[in-house]
Amino acid sequence: MIEARAAFTLLTVLPVRGPERLDRTVAGRAMALAPLVGLVLGFVSALLVVTTRIVTKVPHERPQTMLPAVLGVALLALLTRGLHLDGLADVGDAFGVRGGRERALAVMRESTIGAFGAITVLFVVLVQVSALSVAITAHRGTVSILVAAMAGRLAATLSCVEGIPSARPDGLGALVAGSVRRRDAVLATVGVLVVAGLAGRLDYDGGDTGRAVRAIIAVAVGVAVSTALRRWLVRRFGGITGDTLGATIEITSMVTLLTMASTIPNPVLRSLGLD
Repeated sequence: MIEARAAFTLLTVLPVRGPERLDRTVAGRAMALAPLVGLVLGFVSALLVVTTRIVTKVPHERPQTMLPAVLGVALLALLTRGLHLDGLADVGDAFGVRGGRERALAVMRESTIGAFGAITVLFVVLVQVSALSVAITAHRGTVSILVAAMAGRLAATLSCVEGIPSARPDGLGALVAGSVRRRDAVLATVGVLVVAGLAGRLDYDGGDTGRAVRAIIAVAVGVAVSTALRRWLVRRFGGITGDTLGATIEITSMVTLLTMASTIPNPVLRSLGLD
């Protein structure tokens, strides 16, 4: 399927041969399949998390959590060539400079990373790793990294829905902005919610209904934050760019991991019949 190959070519470093020519129609369908890319990346990273926990376990001691978390997040960055983190750094630098929209866009085009960009990446990655470590401690690490990877790519899909403009006349943003049909975006959202629920129910670490609900809530929270973030970025830059898509993916993944790591208050659990 040409659209699926295009999605993996755009969003990963995996050796998948994409189409020789990418037009807006194919690009829109590829971005609609971005959550599928997230599912594959999350699954591979979850396998590494589980494997690391097994091989680093010291007899009569609790399994490691920080090292598996670091390796899981690092693998996601490696499989995407660090492009999303690079976009996050560029957006951080753009918000750190004074001036209008054109000045901010010019800063985002620069190949170097400034202090604001480095600080942004540092803290986002630290939060991702720490949240995943806490989730691993709570025996929901595998489902957490899987759901976070899908939610981040779903946020990219929703950032390319019809009516959302591009900040520039060229580049990735110009190719994919407004290219995803609303129907496809809705189907992608429903698909991610269903897979998240199944992942929580069938989680390697001990799936149950509570984890299924938590996974669905985490996706919903991540999407809500990404929607607010997208509107903010569009107001600041006049539309989306490839860099804002990368930043949206990383921040949505971070928020999703935080939600998976958080303790749901007992009143909420009781209202859901999960206490």
